[in-house]
Amino acid sequence: MYHYTDFDTDFVRTRVAQFRAQVERRIDGSLTEDEFKPLRLMNGLYLQLHAYMLRVAIPYGTLNSRQMRQLAMIAERWDKGYGHFTTRQNVQYNWPELRDVPDMLDALADVGMHAIQTSGNCIRNTTSDHLAGVARDELVDPRVYCEIIRQWSTFHPEFAFLPRKFKIAVTGAPTADRAAVRVHDIGVRAIPDGFQILVGGGLGRTPRIAEVCRELLPREHLLSYLEAILRVYNRHGRRDNKFKARIKILVGALGIEEFSRQVEAEWAQIRDGAMQLTEAEFERVSAHFVSPDYEAHEPSDLFVQSLALSKDRTLGRWVASNVVAHKQPGYSIVMISLKPKGKPPGDATAEQMELVAELADTFGFGTVVVTHEQNLVLPDIQSDRLPELHARLSALDLAEPNIGKVTDIIACPGLDYCNLANARSIPIATRIGERIDDLDYLHDLGDISLNISGCINACGHHHVGNIGILGIDKQGEEFYQLMLGGSSSDDASIGRILGPALPSAEI
Repeated sequence: MYHYTDFDTDFVRTRVAQFRAQVERRIDGSLTEDEFKPLRLMNGLYLQLHAYMLRVAIPYGTLNSRQMRQLAMIAERWDKGYGHFTTRQNVQYNWPELRDVPDMLDALADVGMHAIQTSGNCIRNTTSDHLAGVARDELVDPRVYCEIIRQWSTFHPEFAFLPRKFKIAVTGAPTADRAAVRVHDIGVRAIPDGFQILVGGGLGRTPRIAEVCRELLPREHLLSYLEAILRVYNRHGRRDNKFKARIKILVGALGIEEFSRQVEAEWAQIRDGAMQLTEAEFERVSAHFVSPDYEAHEPSDLFVQSLALSKDRTLGRWVASNVVAHKQPGYSIVMISLKPKGKPPGDATAEQMELVAELADTFGFGTVVVTHEQNLVLPDIQSDRLPELHARLSALDLAEPNIGKVTDIIACPGLDYCNLANARSIPIATRIGERIDDLDYLHDLGDISLNISGCINACGHHHVGNIGILGIDKQGEEFYQLMLGGSSSDDASIGRILGPALPSAEI
């Protein structure tokens, strides 16, 4: 994974010092909340229903074990002992005291982390395939391009105040879309000889599937083409109505043909300029994403399959559901479900985070990945150690065998935390998990996605769940609308409303 330079480190430290002074002025009354709001948002700090919330950036979802331990320490020292992993592969702390936030940011800086551009109308954290670098089907490692985009987009002077927040996703696999690129403002999909560029996707109150803006973009032009798209959006995106401000609205209004024509015209002016990516620049960034020193191991796919069919049904179900084939023989990819029965989806306690960090070191090469489905990944596990790893995970309720199943629920924090929500999401998710408690039945059902949002902003991606649940307010009571048929994968589609909204008890 990428490591900050001395310049990066000094810059983040300076930013923390600036924000510390701003927090002190807010506490002593020198700054009003209205004056403080744009300053805190630039540092990833929200004011939610009951407390502040700090959103921490995890670029393309990749952490090392030291960073995971630091996240655990922060949760234990300055929050309520847990963190919440999000659909943008970030982590949130829901209960920090304002006076403690600068100390939290300093602790993040100690391990090369920050909260910059996790909020505001800017280019947010670029997300990616959680199997990046280890998937058998990928053409290129998308993390390299995510890092290039991160360096280009961070503090970009022209795109610091866009009409609305902006989200980019990159996948290195040509067919298996594990990054949901078609529901992003810009989706970048690797194909032979370059990238396919999609634009205008997004959820919220106007859900839309992205359309192809360019069928084939040579990789050396990636940044200049993204710049051209952002320029067209920044010029024409609506600023008079935040509900009509996303790029999907502009693409819909102009039509993809006219939008693409304007992008191509803009790109023609800059494509051969300073943003053209050289081979030396690719090599500089790629050097941070080399494969670890894998050892030769005998256990094959047949060994893993035998575990899945073993008489130990607890282990077998977990292997069948949570273990994915690795590109390197003798190794496996392990998915850690953060959706155990009765617990809020995406939450991990400080103790659990500490354990995951330890297991990443003990069984792998010290890497942990956050998925956009709010789970975790250990990407490099020796296949013959899977039973041992399962036992360690089971001890802390991290071995729920439900990855991709209907209880692997994506859910936003809802009305329990968010002041924008109309209804609670977490109680619905936990009740569904408790209701479907027969693991044989769960696995017989097969892969089904179920997503829950507490309001129309769709932070729980309810539009693209096979089953989607949307919380609405109905004369002061919490009701829930059901949708069917959504998908965020290769067959991306928006679900259709099933019928009238239901009260909570009938969901």
